[in-house]
Order: sequence, then C-alpha cells, then structure tokens
Amino acid sequence: MSNDGEKTSTAYRLERIELDERSLAPATADIEHERKIAVYDLLQENSFRPVADNQEPGSGPYALYMSASEGRLIFDIRQTDETPVGQLYLSMAPLRKIIKDYFLLCDSYYDAIRNAAPQQIETIDMARRAMHNEGSELLVSRLEDKVKVDFNTARRLFTLLCSFYMRK
Repeated sequence: MSNDGEKTSTAYRLERIELDERSLAPATADIEHERKIAVYDLLQENSFRPVADNQEPGSGPYALYMSASEGRLIFDIRQTDETPVGQLYLSMAPLRKIIKDYFLLCDSYYDAIRNAAPQQIETIDMARRAMHNEGSELLVSRLEDKVKVDFNTARRLFTLLCSFYMRK
C-alpha cells in the first residue's frame, strides 16, 4: 500500500475519546470497567468519518468528547490538534426503549450467572447480544448523515452511550 493509501486508511478514525464525567450516570466498579473496556476497544479499532469534515483525506484522526444533556447525547468532534470539526446533538428518545430493554437483559444475565444453568445463561446472553446489535444498528442509522461508522465502531459507541444511563 502506498503512503497515501496508509494516510487515508488511518485518517478516518478516533484517536482519543473523553467522556464527560459530570454527565455520566453513577457507576459501580463493574460499570466503570465496562466503560474503560469500550473506550480501549474503540481506540484499538474503529472507523469514524464525520460528514462535516469535508477536508482532504488525512484531516483526521479525530478526538471525540461525549456528554449528555437534556435527553441528548452530544458528540463534540475535533481533530487531534483540537481544531473543531463539529458538534452533533443526538436525541436519546428513539434509543430509550432499546437501552431500557438492554439493561433488563443485562440484569437478567448477571442474575443468571449467579443462579442459572449454563444453557439458561447462554440463552440470555444471546438475547442480550442481539439487543446490543439492534441498538448499534439504530445508532448507525441515527448517525448516518452526520458520521459514517462501521458496525463494530457503532457497537462500542452504543456501549459508551449506554454508560451515560447505567445506574448502580
């Protein structure tokens, strides 16, 4: 691959992610651990191309600052040198039911780990993963005209999005 090809492939990615601690839901150690894993995994592999950044390829990689306010998720997107690219305000209303159902399945899964047979745990885990995928697909469609992301990036962003609403 040429140097130009390498520059293009690494340009459209997140290199830094920061979550606004003030707008995050109170977290248990387990929830905080999930957040850290999601950020780590996202930074290891992602595809993130803001539609608002119409500059030549290579204007990324990007830094993403996530926060929540008044029922909206806020994506403050910048180049890694802090040059603003744009802000997105994503209403959480269309995602609330999926997030609520996902949390219910997560609770069932953690209860099952302590009390259920392996087959029951596997069944609940499959349902939990399917709900997570559904939330990720909805997130891709909600971001479609704002940020282009691949499915794995959307899955990890959905996990982070949920972390703004996870409760102890």
